Amino acid sequence: MNTQTQTAELETVPHVDLQRYLGKWYDIAHFPQAFQSGCSCTTAEYRLNDDGTLQVINTCNKDGKTKISKGVAKVQDKGINAKLAVTFFWPFAGKYWIIDLARDYSYAVVGHPNRNYLWILSRTAELDAKTYSEILSRVKNKGYDLSKLEKTIHMNN
Repeated sequence: MNTQTQTAELETVPHVDLQRYLGKWYDIAHFPQAFQSGCSCTTAEYRLNDDGTLQVINTCNKDGKTKISKGVAKVQDKGINAKLAVTFFWPFAGKYWIIDLARDYSYAVVGHPNRNYLWILSRTAELDAKTYSEILSRVKNKGYDLSKLEKTIHMNN
């Protein structure tokens, strides 16, 4: 992998229509993180709050139980809406940058500028192989190490 690509500033999509982004997303693949360890059937749901922030509700199955985490996302680049700061445990906020997005909002890719966090999301529990492969190619070109990527198991779609 090109070191220059890894150190270049991470580019986001040019614009996100937050109304279209709202709703349920399935985690298709991600870089493993401690807070997601042992999870399957992972989803994220976004709802608009009265103050313009987004409520984030992450759900997964872990050890036979449903695990729910709620957070708040604030837009950091008003007008573009591709850079969000998400807080699950105040006062800590994580950078949540939308770096790839289908025109029809059928999939999205979220990353962090340090390239240690990555999620491939879809409106359905599965992505077709062609679309997934194309996403991987674009993500690799943005400097992400695809060897870290782990597919999410979705049972009972």
